[in-house]
Amino acid sequence: MAAVTSISPHPSSSPLYHKFHPSPLAYNLNSSVEPNSSCFATKAIQLSNRRKSSSIYRAIRIQNAATKQAKTPAEEDWKIKRQVLLEKKVRSVDVKEALRLQTENRFIILDVRPEAEFKEAHPAGAINVQIYRLIKEWTAWDIARRAAFAFFGIFSGTEENPEFLQSVESKLPKDAKIIVACSAGGTTKPSQNLPEGQQSRSLIAAYLLVLNGYTNVFHLEGGIYNWFKEGLPTESEE
Repeated sequence: MAAVTSISPHPSSSPLYHKFHPSPLAYNLNSSVEPNSSCFATKAIQLSNRRKSSSIYRAIRIQNAATKQAKTPAEEDWKIKRQVLLEKKVRSVDVKEALRLQTENRFIILDVRPEAEFKEAHPAGAINVQIYRLIKEWTAWDIARRAAFAFFGIFSGTEENPEFLQSVESKLPKDAKIIVACSAGGTTKPSQNLPEGQQSRSLIAAYLLVLNGYTNVFHLEGGIYNWFKEGLPTESEE
């Protein structure tokens, strides 16, 4: 008698199979829904990628914010001074124009360099009121400041001249026509490398003058350096 072989039904005919393995026909090929086993994995990967991208983006923003150089107190201070100079319409003139204004319109050249530099050579007819002076006192703080200057090879450290305005007022009335000059001049004009211009002793002096009631204040562009370079009239007190 031939043996009867027991044939188990195909797994797909089992109700339990269909419960846990839906038929591929149940999915719309145009649908974004995927079979259960891959659906969760795909969604998890997408969510993880989004989270990673978001985290990386936030990290980059934080890093950029941290590495962006903030303005120093001196830069912020100059920004305020520059704005006042622009509002008060302090004009910059080159050295040849300054000479013309001096000879034809009775402008006074106010040289704000240190006294020693002024005595060595200066524009003819200029007067000197130094905006910075040599450190005079010998307190512990002043000695420390001298040491700090000496560390950088500067053995004639300077400090703000607290008598600057008082000295100017003793020599020039508030309506005097003034061209303020220092060594290099500086500028209020913006450039690609210097969007706020470049501060200088003469511009700081001009700022103090217009802030204290002087109404005819000009600024020497290029400074005393350009005056000497152009061979304009000079004199010395040595």
